[in-house]
Amino acid sequence: MIKKINLFCLFAVALLICGCVKKTPQAPSSQTNVNNESKQKENENVSNENKKVKIQTNMGDIVIELNAEKAPFAVKNFLSYVENGFYNGTIFHRVVNSPTLHVIQAGGFDVNMNSQKTNPPIKNEASNGLKNDRGTIAMGQTPRNPDSATSHFYINHKDNPGLDYTGISNPGYTVFGKVIEGMDVVDKIASVKTTVRNGMSDVPVELVMINSATVVSQ
Repeated sequence: MIKKINLFCLFAVALLICGCVKKTPQAPSSQTNVNNESKQKENENVSNENKKVKIQTNMGDIVIELNAEKAPFAVKNFLSYVENGFYNGTIFHRVVNSPTLHVIQAGGFDVNMNSQKTNPPIKNEASNGLKNDRGTIAMGQTPRNPDSATSHFYINHKDNPGLDYTGISNPGYTVFGKVIEGMDVVDKIASVKTTVRNGMSDVPVELVMINSATVVSQ
């Protein structure tokens, strides 16, 4: 009888001990953390990668790499026009080779020199540190109104320091990317003969068409 009572007591104590022990929550393994960090970095790299736009002209293709980090408003604005097909069928309407200015400009007129309806103007970002060096792309704007850029853009075929931001009195023009393929095409366009058309000077005699502008990578 005493043995039975002792056995019963031992069994009860064992049950109490088992019931009182709590399982310690397991922390995520180091491998899980590594995997999560890798995925996060992967996603960041994809979202931060500069997009590229191919401008197909009747004189050849130009590929632009955009700089969203330095010029987020200009890049977003330019991409909205590209993705909506705005530039398709427009022209390079201005080619300038003067002692102080060397640009090819596009983004505003069709083959008949009719202006296109645009989105609202954007904020000037010319103080972003990017310079109007050869091969860069920048937003066109109305003189004396730095926050007037809409769809017009130009490519510098030589360095144009006079277009850079130097202070409030000279707000400059926003550079938002650079040519990574097709500078030979830019130079070909820059060498065309120009004339006066519809009261506008520096218009190419022969049409320089933008057949299409498309995002080619992300």
